[in-house]
Amino acid sequence: MIIKDLFFGTAGIPLSTIPRGTVNGIKKVKSLGLGALELEFVRKIYIKKEDAPSIKEEAVKDRVILTAHCPYFINLNSEDKKKYYASIGYIKNSAKIASLCGGYSVCFHAGYYQKQDAKKVYNKIKEAIKIIVKGVKEHDKNIWIRPEISGKKVQFGDLNEIIKISNEVEQVLPCIDFSHLYARTIGKNNTKEEFENILKDLEKNLGKTALNNMHIHLSGIEFTDKGEKNHLNLDDSRLDYKDLLRTLKEFKCKGVVICESPNIEKDAVLLKETFFMIK
Repeated sequence: MIIKDLFFGTAGIPLSTIPRGTVNGIKKVKSLGLGALELEFVRKIYIKKEDAPSIKEEAVKDRVILTAHCPYFINLNSEDKKKYYASIGYIKNSAKIASLCGGYSVCFHAGYYQKQDAKKVYNKIKEAIKIIVKGVKEHDKNIWIRPEISGKKVQFGDLNEIIKISNEVEQVLPCIDFSHLYARTIGKNNTKEEFENILKDLEKNLGKTALNNMHIHLSGIEFTDKGEKNHLNLDDSRLDYKDLLRTLKEFKCKGVVICESPNIEKDAVLLKETFFMIK
């Protein structure tokens, strides 16, 4: 899928969707003037194979880009082999269903350090992602597999790790969660200069492909000295989303910005309107 602009959307079915359901959620996204929806498989992969064609048809008709978020209970660094291989399976299955729905990108929280050496954890998670990509390629060679920047220090997934793994495994690009990065670094990565450096780092290591195929998460966020505490609405947070949007526009980024605020569609619309008002 070639994306020619930056599209804004909701993490899950918009709250105002009646009756609730994925097809109606896509219609609601369209009616709000948005262009993306993330299928939230965070608790379970709830879409059945036989329901995927109707979802794809609606998304194509309404020109809504679909992404997916894999289950939260993934740990590609688990020492329990059953949990390790189950985690691989959750990501592969999420990607398969997303692909059947016409999805563009699948993101996930990769795992936990569990007080282990970071390099050892990196290598184990990289090998797991190689297995995932090999399995996904059997049915879709285009959908992006995306380890996400995590919000807590105990979780694998700082900016450098996510960029490095994307450089070393094909069909992998980062999911840049700017809110998580802000929380993980305890309030850093929140100025225009820092946003510029992040995008320069992406381009330097991954080329224009990364900036032309962004999968971004954004919301307000609260944090402690351990990192992420909880998501907030944008106006209740100190995250400088306006300068972030200005930087994304200056770098001519393309892809999707998925809003994860509690009031998902309200802030998604706010982000889109703010972006298009920037000159």
